[in-house]
Amino acid sequence: MNAHTNPADQDDLLRIEIYNMLAHLCRQAPEQSALEFLANLDVDTAQTFQRKTMASAWPLLKLAAQKTTLLSVEEEYQDVFIGIGRGEVIPFGSWYLTGSLMEMPLAYLRQDLKQMGFERAQSVIEPEDHISALLEVMAMLVEGGDEHLQQTFFNRHLSQWCEKFCTDLKAAKSAVFYTAVGELAWQFLTIEKTRFLESQ
Repeated sequence: MNAHTNPADQDDLLRIEIYNMLAHLCRQAPEQSALEFLANLDVDTAQTFQRKTMASAWPLLKLAAQKTTLLSVEEEYQDVFIGIGRGEVIPFGSWYLTGSLMEMPLAYLRQDLKQMGFERAQSVIEPEDHISALLEVMAMLVEGGDEHLQQTFFNRHLSQWCEKFCTDLKAAKSAVFYTAVGELAWQFLTIEKTRFLESQ
C-alpha cells in the first residue's frame, strides 16, 4: 500500500480482485497460470484483507491449487458445472429462486442491467443470471465506487441464493478443487451480504 492509498481504497481493490477471481473460476476451469498463482498465494497477506473470518479459506484454496493438475481440474469443472445434460451445480439465479431456468428473476435482472448500461457480450452464451456474470457486475460496481448501487444490486440479485449456491458447490460429489473455491466464495459473499445489510 502506498502513501496515497487509504485503507478503504485498498479494501475495495481487494474486493474487486476477489469478485473477479471467483467469477473467472466459476465461468471456466482455471488455466495453468491461474493455478500457479493460487498455488503460490501469500496467505498471510490475503488474511490481512480485513476479513478475518476468511482466514481458513485462503490456505485451503492454496493447497487445493497445489494438489490438482490442469487435466483433473478441467474434468472436475466439466462434471460440476456442465455434466451430461446438466452439471451437479446449476449456477443460475433463476434456478435457485424458482427451480427453473430463464424465469422472472432473469427478466428483472436484465431490466436492471439495461438501466445501468450493461450489455451481454455477443461471445457470451449463458443467461445474465449466471453466477460469474453477477460477480463480474459486482466487481465493476465496486470499481465505480457507488456503495448504494452495490448494495441494491447485491440484495436484489445475489443475496437470496448465493450462499446456497456456494454450499452446493462445496458439497458437489465431483468437487475437490472446487470445494475450496466454494468455501472461499461462501465466506466472502456472506461477509458482503452482512456488509450490505448493516449499511441499510
